[in-house]
Amino acid sequence: MTVVADVPRPTWMHLTAGAQAALITLIVGALCLALEPHAPWLVKWPASWEVPATQWVGTFLDWFLNAIKPAARLFSDLMAHPMDWANFVLGNTPWPILIGLVTALGWYLGGLPMAALGFLGLSFVLASGYWAESMNTLALVAVSVPVALIVGGAIGILANEVPRVKSAVQAVLDIMQTVPTFAYLTPLLLLFGFGPVVGLIASAIYAAPPMARNVMLGLERVDPEIKEAAIMSGGTRFQQLFQVEIPAAATQIMVGVNQCLMAALSMVIIAAVIGGFNDIGWEVLLTMRKAQFGESLLAGMVIVVFAVVIDRMSGTLATERKRHDNRVVWAVLGFAVLFTLLFWARLPNPSELTLLDPVAQAVDSGLTTFTQNNGPWLDSLKNNSMFYVLLPLRIGLSQAVLPFTWGFQWTPAMSFGLFAAGAVIALLMAWRGHLTGGLVTLILIGMLETGIANLPWPFVLTGAAALGWVAGGWRLAALSVALLSTILISGLWERALLSLYLSGAAVFFCAVVGGLIGLASAVWSPVWKIVRPICDMLQTIPLFVFLIPVLMVFQIGEFSAFLAICAYAIVPMIRYTRHGLVNTPDEMMEAAISSGATEWQIMRDVRAPYAAPTILLGLNQTILYAFAMLVIAALIGTTGLGQSIYLALGQADVGLGISAGAAMAILALIADRMVQGFAEERRKALGL
Repeated sequence: MTVVADVPRPTWMHLTAGAQAALITLIVGALCLALEPHAPWLVKWPASWEVPATQWVGTFLDWFLNAIKPAARLFSDLMAHPMDWANFVLGNTPWPILIGLVTALGWYLGGLPMAALGFLGLSFVLASGYWAESMNTLALVAVSVPVALIVGGAIGILANEVPRVKSAVQAVLDIMQTVPTFAYLTPLLLLFGFGPVVGLIASAIYAAPPMARNVMLGLERVDPEIKEAAIMSGGTRFQQLFQVEIPAAATQIMVGVNQCLMAALSMVIIAAVIGGFNDIGWEVLLTMRKAQFGESLLAGMVIVVFAVVIDRMSGTLATERKRHDNRVVWAVLGFAVLFTLLFWARLPNPSELTLLDPVAQAVDSGLTTFTQNNGPWLDSLKNNSMFYVLLPLRIGLSQAVLPFTWGFQWTPAMSFGLFAAGAVIALLMAWRGHLTGGLVTLILIGMLETGIANLPWPFVLTGAAALGWVAGGWRLAALSVALLSTILISGLWERALLSLYLSGAAVFFCAVVGGLIGLASAVWSPVWKIVRPICDMLQTIPLFVFLIPVLMVFQIGEFSAFLAICAYAIVPMIRYTRHGLVNTPDEMMEAAISSGATEWQIMRDVRAPYAAPTILLGLNQTILYAFAMLVIAALIGTTGLGQSIYLALGQADVGLGISAGAAMAILALIADRMVQGFAEERRKALGL
């Protein structure tokens, strides 16, 4: 008698978590599409169901801000004094002495290369004719940075000393770093009015979180032996902290100072939108509005020079202990003072220098010639990218494919054929053991046919819950649904989807192109020698400046905003991809080589899997960078939440500004938590 064993049939419990999540999302999406003619509320949230959250937030904040406005104005008046002093000192100090001071500081910190960087950088600023505006900007930085250092350092020490508040402090810092920069400006505008003090306070608020995080991290990493030695010596807690632990954490804290300086400089430029102050940020904005791209680029390069000099000097101060000969420092300072005294009557007014004006004029004329000669090609690139890529992603193939754009009309039969082809691909993938991949393929095809801006809200909530569940469990799933629901009922859903579309498209481009560049940099060292200085330069350029080159070539529009976001957000993907691939443990490489694996097999089966957590962290940073730049890109033609924040700033509508900023922060926070969850899962799988 032959016994036939029962073959277990695939059941729900046999499916992986990813397959279960994808299947539920696919079913919900299919039901929404099928029921749309009978229940249109499944696709578009009815306006009658919306909660006037924006008005409520605006009413509350108007009351609250008006209540504290007297104290705020008093603080503003107090901060105006150091601001005036800094302006007076920097504005009236002869330029040879300031150049000599920076050159001497450069020598002290990094020797001849750093001294040359400081001298040439400030000489460029002098020759640009923007010396006075640059000194006003430096005055803002000089006052805002100490405030940010004190506040950020105090927050970091508080979180270290009171563990109960540490998680709350970290949550607040997360929110502060995900809320768009423009959203800070709207309530500050009501509190402090127009003027340079607004930029000062906004810079201090924006620059404090990096300092707080690095103080917390530095104090956490102090060796337990050092702490025990401090306790054994009988010192008080105050002495242990300030005489032992903080000096031991000095390197990490100085990294925070570096990041604080760069954040303050970046925010000072952005605050020029409401400051109305004669600083370099205002010059960039003014010349951009006038389409004087040569002057705008020149002013932007002044900002870049400041960013590079400040970054290199503060970075050296944080990472290197070696200091150079003090005698050279005093010699440089003495020469600067002597030069100033000897040529006092002949020193030119730096604001009247026009040495680089021919360069700006040449850029304008060259740009005009370039656009005239290559106008058809540039228009073709922009229009093809919009019609064949960005527009279908935004509104779907069913609405984007028109005789005007594609040469034919999209029909329901084409939609049926697209879904049928997707079903065949999904079945083939499932047959080969990739069920989750097949289901995700069907979902992506449905999103492409529908368009991200037209996705049904139940599908988006279900998809977010599914991704959150796979990445971090039911808590992350519930958090994602709860936070997205606040956007849904507040009336900002459509604008949130538009922001999600453009940032998602930019992140996908950065992930593919940046990943490939990072791969090439890891495989061929000459590529990294070329790519590294470019990445260094891109990371020191303030966000505002990224708008100038794309405006020069492609004018205002969504495509220009897309390019600006990609240029800013691609660097983390390149760096983290290369870092992950080149840091594979030697024992793993030796084992793979001894087994006879080829270079491609080592890359595919050893280096790439080990680098996955690091690459995911790079993707996480790219997402956050994309959302940060999305709001700045509202200046040149984006739609969605970024545009709402910018409009709220112009109208002093604090309710809309805070609500749209919070919605943007929610999208960034959810994406951040999900990517971190996947990265943590990969680390656990690798036993890290």
